[in-house]
This record gives sequence, C-alpha cells and structure tokens, in this order.
Amino acid sequence: HRIKFKNVTATAKYQQTTMADYDYDDEDLPDPSLKNIIEQESLQWIFVGGKGGVGKTTTSCCLGTQLAKHRKKVLIVSTDPAHNLSDAFCQKIGRDPTPILGFDNLSAMEIDATEDLDKMQRSMEDATGAGQDDDGTGIQALMSELTNSIPGIDEAMSFSELMKQVQNMDYDVVVFDTAPTGHTLRLLSFPTILEKAFGKIMDLKDRFGGLIGQASALFGGGSPDQVQDALIGRLEETREIINKVNTAFQDPALTTFVCVCIPEFLSIYETERLVQELSKFGIDSHNIVVNQVLFPEKDAEELGEWFDSNKDGLQKEAREICSKMMARKRMQDKYIGQCFDLYGDDFHVVLMPLLDHEVRGVDKLKDFSELLINPIDLEE
Repeated sequence: HRIKFKNVTATAKYQQTTMADYDYDDEDLPDPSLKNIIEQESLQWIFVGGKGGVGKTTTSCCLGTQLAKHRKKVLIVSTDPAHNLSDAFCQKIGRDPTPILGFDNLSAMEIDATEDLDKMQRSMEDATGAGQDDDGTGIQALMSELTNSIPGIDEAMSFSELMKQVQNMDYDVVVFDTAPTGHTLRLLSFPTILEKAFGKIMDLKDRFGGLIGQASALFGGGSPDQVQDALIGRLEETREIINKVNTAFQDPALTTFVCVCIPEFLSIYETERLVQELSKFGIDSHNIVVNQVLFPEKDAEELGEWFDSNKDGLQKEAREICSKMMARKRMQDKYIGQCFDLYGDDFHVVLMPLLDHEVRGVDKLKDFSELLINPIDLEE
C-alpha cells in the first residue's frame, strides 16, 4: 500500500513550521498534480472527500471535466444530502444522470437516500401486497423499526440501489462527490451494518409476523412469510451488491480516494484521520488537494519582506488589510508545511489558489481544473 504515516500527535513540533522551511524540489516530491489519476486508465471509482466547506464539490467537478477529455463517458455522483452539483454547474441536476451543458460525455446526478428507501419500500409492498395500515403495521412499520434499530441501514440500502443502477450504465469512470468525512466513513462501513441488519431482522421476525399477519388478513395483503421473505431477500441482495462493490473499492487499480482540505488546523487534522481510516478499510489514497491557498507560489517570508519595506507608504486602511492578509498567509504556510511534512513523501499534494471570484459554471470550472493538472511552480 502506498500510504505511510508519520507521528501526527506531536503538534507542538510544528508550531514554527512554515513553507520556507521546506525544500520544494520536484525531484524529491511526487508530482503536485492529479495527472496520476487522469493517466491511470484502469480507475473506475474516484471518491472525493474531506471536511465540510473545503471545496469537495468544486474539486469533484473540476476532476470530472478533466477526465472527460480522456474518457468516453464520465459520471459525477453527489452522495451528500446537501447537494451542490446544480449550483456548481449552474444547471438543474436530478436523481437521474443529467448531461452537463458543453460536454457530450459528462453527466451528473444527485441521489436522495430517503427517496431511494421509499422507492424500495413501495416495490416491496407491490411484490407482497402488504402496505401501511391504520394501526401502523405492514412493510412501513417493519422498515421503520429496522432503520431506527440499526442507524445507517437506510443509507446502506440506498447506496446499494445507487451502485446497482450505476453498474448497469456504461460509464468509464464515476466520481463521487461525498458528504463530509463522518458520513463518508459510515458509507465505507456498510458491509458491517448489513451484517447487523440480518441479525436484527431475524429478531424482529416473530414480533412483527403476528401483527403483519393480522393486517394482511383484514385488508387482503400479503402473508407474513411473503413480507419477511421480501425484506430478507432485499437485504441479501443489498449485502451481495455492497460486498462486491467493497471488493472493488479495495482494489487500487479500480478505486482511489482524493482527500480535500484547506490550510487550517481542524481541516488538516481531519484529513489525517480520514487517511488513517481509509487505510484501515484498505482503500487507496495518495492525492491531497489543498484549496483556498493565498499566493501558493510565494511564502510568508517573501511577502513579509515586501510589506515591511512598503508599509510606511501605505494608507492606514491598506496597512490593516495587508496586515490581516499577512497573518492569514503565515498561518496557512504553517499548516501547508505540516501537510508536506506528513504526506509530501508519499502523496501528490496539490495547492489550489484562493481566487477573487466563485468557481461556478462550466467555463470557470474548466479554467480552474487546469490547475489540478498543471501544478503551480513553487520555485517561481
């Protein structure tokens, strides 16, 4: 496995670290771009994840636009309940693959776990003839008890439906714009969740069997055996799909995970936690995108020298603005230095600049995506 860890607990060790303390020799570090992903033609699943608000959606969309130059059909899927793909591309994107304007081989879709679960529930009701009754019995009650008893089972079943749908499509590569870290890690634990679900459904079988049987007799619904068999069959199907997908996710030739962060303590710390959790699940990760970087090609020492030699000629407001910018730049450089110290030997660390405008719409996404492929020269 390509991941290698260093001691992250000794935070105090890095208190005075800045970018100037590191020698950015292109021969020493992995290429600071995502070219490796574009060039790895065997990749089928690319996850983009990290802390909330660090630019996962923008990175996913930019990566998708670059992949579209080299692959026949590319799909971007948002698994975050708070979808942003529509906002990023400035067009309406729904639950089904939606072609992105300006491309003939790039599509996107936004999934809804609740709606997928309801759809699955309705299909089971149609198959068994057992629906929701006045006394709260039936498939809905059984599903409600199951989801309340096993947190995450609804997302697990929804995810299996998504993967079944995606696998039936002929996309060369799928980019997942994931929810914030905690939700993503739970997604990776779905096989374990489903094992618990089987145990729970067997525990519920006797208690619900009588209730559903009474409701079925009164309203002409399906028999208890039909209802139980339908639910257990669906869970079995879900488990098979997710176990198959899980095997693919653990193959570095097919799957990789791109970690996205910003140069702040909490984001860097959560990235370290994410990288270690991915290693536990056996999922390849060797790319980190650092967004919102102030002047990536310069360091705080250079800018500080300029500020010190010119501040006397600046108006008070301009001095205050530059002073705040310098404080921010020093803070960012410290955490970027830590990021290179932790990951620079093994990871492709990409520094993406903070722009003076939002990255929205196909044209701006295309322009910004070039920086993922053509690295900023840190020696410039």
